[in-house]
Amino acid sequence: MVSVRRIAVATSSATIRLTSLTFLRWIPGHHFVPLVVTSLVVYLSSISSLLKDTTQSHQSQAAKARSSNRYKPVSSRGKSGDSVLKTLLTGLPSAKWPLWTRITILINVVLALLTLDFLTRGILFYPTTDVAFSRVGYVSPTSANLVFREPDPAHLPVTVMFQETSPLSQDWYEEGIVYKLDNSTDFTTTVTLTDLKPATRYRYSLSNNQSGTFVTAPEPETPQASRLSFVTSSCLKPNFPYNILSHPLRIPGLEQMTDALAKLPKLLRPAFMLFLGDFIYIDVPWRFGSTMSHYRSEYRRIYSSPSWTHGSEGNRAIDLPWLHTLDDHEIENDWSQGNKTSPYPAAADPFIHYHVRGNPPIPAEPFAHPDNVTYFAFTHGPASFFMLDTRTYRTEPSQKNSTILGRAQLQSLLEYISTPEPAGTHWKIISSSVPFTKNWHVGTTDTWGGFLDERRVVFEAMWRAERELGIRIVMLSGDRHEFGATRFPDPELNLGRGQLLPNTAGLGLHEFSVGPLSMFYLPIRTYYQTDPEDVMVKYAPNGNSKFGLIDIADEVEEVSSAAAAAPVRARSSVLTYSLYVDGEVVWKYRLSVPLDRDESVHIPSLPPGRVLEDEIPDLSWSVVLGTVVGRVPELTKSIAGTVNNLYFQLADRLEKVERLA
Repeated sequence: MVSVRRIAVATSSATIRLTSLTFLRWIPGHHFVPLVVTSLVVYLSSISSLLKDTTQSHQSQAAKARSSNRYKPVSSRGKSGDSVLKTLLTGLPSAKWPLWTRITILINVVLALLTLDFLTRGILFYPTTDVAFSRVGYVSPTSANLVFREPDPAHLPVTVMFQETSPLSQDWYEEGIVYKLDNSTDFTTTVTLTDLKPATRYRYSLSNNQSGTFVTAPEPETPQASRLSFVTSSCLKPNFPYNILSHPLRIPGLEQMTDALAKLPKLLRPAFMLFLGDFIYIDVPWRFGSTMSHYRSEYRRIYSSPSWTHGSEGNRAIDLPWLHTLDDHEIENDWSQGNKTSPYPAAADPFIHYHVRGNPPIPAEPFAHPDNVTYFAFTHGPASFFMLDTRTYRTEPSQKNSTILGRAQLQSLLEYISTPEPAGTHWKIISSSVPFTKNWHVGTTDTWGGFLDERRVVFEAMWRAERELGIRIVMLSGDRHEFGATRFPDPELNLGRGQLLPNTAGLGLHEFSVGPLSMFYLPIRTYYQTDPEDVMVKYAPNGNSKFGLIDIADEVEEVSSAAAAAPVRARSSVLTYSLYVDGEVVWKYRLSVPLDRDESVHIPSLPPGRVLEDEIPDLSWSVVLGTVVGRVPELTKSIAGTVNNLYFQLADRLEKVERLA
């Protein structure tokens, strides 16, 4: 009969191995740490007594065997059922294999220690209270927001200087002097460089040895303003997947993005990063506190990562202007309790100092007091942007009158959507930390899927704007640790059934949701289409690092015309979305806005989107089901063979037991 202690040892050993490997390489969930630690305590306490009893039993049996002159060292091992493989796989002790018993114990102890190393090394050895850094935020044609931190009073005051990088201009200009920094802002401040030239590269330098480069935005309605490239993603977690040899604050996905962007031709280099939330994970893998100091320390640790300075000057991630949206893990998972309930006030403090101060201006019509606004709007070249805050003002989802935006932000968004854009601006880009589509079927209520009434109001305004204003609206989102491209056809288009099938490009509002930049991805497929309202264009779940590169440029393309039998050539503003997974382009999609409004050829205002490149395997449910069905004979044969082998092994064991009885 199997003893309770053997069951405890085998179960706790399996739990340590499965949960620690899952935690370190798959999903760093906070549930796994207590399981690993508790299982290790159970394992060590159980195996010590079991090992003692096993040794004593083995010695007693050996003595009896010698006294009856039946002791055979070679055959006894085979009869006992013990093996090296069994000891290593189950974690059970074996008196006959003391070395391998020690090794299997060591494996479990090491796995638990690695779990604790991932959990605590960054916090214990990198408190980052003395970190100094600088970064660029929002950049306009004539100004640039510069955010920096300097905690050392010996480096104060800090003088802020800048110059053009052109060989023809070597003069340095002083923007100002910062005399005081204190704990009220966690020793951070934001300085706005002014009187800059449009579409010009600059270098800035601080007297505390911080420096960097940036490029100003182009002047509206100039040739340079017809083109724009930028990147977007979400979700950062240092040193994941875990690597014991890696710096605990290293962000692999950030380095992969830096290397990928450095390979692009100069014309395609991004102007900024639109980062859509979960810059920190206060509650993953473990929440150590909810005070303001805890939240501040997480921001400092991210900015202490050596990955920011990976690469050459001008190509480093820290030289790219970053614009930030708030999401739940900067506060608490699936946050929907407003901006007054704890811990939101503590979480908002560093978000304001580190990110909001460097962000673009608030909308012209915020419909709320400017001091209480955390949504932003700006124009850069051919596109205008509205950066939503889907956390601060939301209420409980799936309730009567639930809101994800709050009244003031909703009114501001509707005003933005309905306002005509100036000449040269052909795209309205709306960013949200959570997806608009309801095609994700895990955590749906945390997305716009939990606020469908408000989503309908926004969509109706978008459809109307595309029909009446001659612009195209694109939505960008993050949060899901997967990529999903979705289109939302205007009901007035009356599209046929064939144009509403999954995995089809076509007409409609488009959303591109991408993440993580550096974090886990979900191995369970959670995105699929259930109705013709949200049409799946593409789904790509795999990859620990994903980001989108959006490039907008004027081109001449062939467009179908109602008045001509063959397509006509028309000048268009073309948006190309390139999906990068683990540093490589795997998918490209194209949208366009015709610029030549020649009524004689009746060019449609918004042609359908189309796929330019696709290196992603089709993972629709029909394909998955077909794959499983196709493997039924193979699986059946494999299962039958396994059962057959187990049967003969069991019969052999029973025969041996009968011979010994």
